[in-house]
Amino acid sequence: MSQTVRTRPEGSARALSEAYDTALLDLDGVVYAGGHAIVHAVESLGVARDGGMRLAYVTNNALRTPDAVAEHLTELGIATEGSDVITSAQAVARLIADQVPAGARVLVIGGEGLRVALRERGLEPVDSAEDEPVAVVQGYGGPELPWGRFAEACFAIARGVPWFASNTDLTIPSARGIAPGNGAAVEVVRIATGAEPQVAGKPLPPMHRETVLRTGAERPLVVGDRLDTDIEGAFNGDVDSLLVLTGVTDGAQLLAAPPQHRPTYVDADLRGLLTGQPEVTPAGEGFRCGGWTATAGEDRLELTGEGEPLDGLRALCAAAWTAAGDGACGLDGGKALARLGL
Repeated sequence: MSQTVRTRPEGSARALSEAYDTALLDLDGVVYAGGHAIVHAVESLGVARDGGMRLAYVTNNALRTPDAVAEHLTELGIATEGSDVITSAQAVARLIADQVPAGARVLVIGGEGLRVALRERGLEPVDSAEDEPVAVVQGYGGPELPWGRFAEACFAIARGVPWFASNTDLTIPSARGIAPGNGAAVEVVRIATGAEPQVAGKPLPPMHRETVLRTGAERPLVVGDRLDTDIEGAFNGDVDSLLVLTGVTDGAQLLAAPPQHRPTYVDADLRGLLTGQPEVTPAGEGFRCGGWTATAGEDRLELTGEGEPLDGLRALCAAAWTAAGDGACGLDGGKALARLGL
């Protein structure tokens, strides 16, 4: 896919909730962390929804069912139906169903979300390699997933059974910090078998296809906190994206982002849906946003001026991405980010 290399965050004269018909929202790190809503999330999503924007929740976490996710969101104060939730379990179940006979047995290494998604596609979940599965599917099973489940996957894969993974996120946010995700568990099986799974979740096309099929979005905006899943998934789907800084991505990672990881917009949190986005404009040898001007020096990024820290970050992105072109920026942005408190 040939795409123009983004060299700066874009501006928008209209609120993003008015410029796009559907927000495709990641959950962990965007709407909630652990069991608690992220600050400003509930109110911002309510205002966006009341203004006519459709909200769809797109998660690589395959553990919980869409109904369970919807119930949790509703408890947090965000009225949600199960049909508003799209999971990587649903995407991988469709991927498997396209390749195996109807009613086929599938060995599940994961949680209830995978089992429900497989049954929705007419497939039969099983627990043992001795049950003659025609496929193995692996998804996040939570911290209590027994080690023996990985052995069952390895036994089946060693016999030539095709292996599928809901997603390969190495980490997952939790209320206590960053924990191992399904990608870490996938590595256990990969190391033991030498096999490679077919992967469905963000940032890969099966997840984008599942999302479009289920939402019917015409002008979608992907909203996420991860460059390598949410933003890259938007890039692969050729749709716009909003990065919020409430999850795993920090300022240094954003400045170093290669083209497929550069979001259309950057904001602190979900309040960014309700506002326009400031323009980043050329200024001499650098770029200006608000009261800040950023330039790329020989070995580091320079920042002058004052104003809103996010405007400074947007200007720095423009300087860094322009200097990097179609690569990743290696200039030191530490001092500039420290000025912004980022």
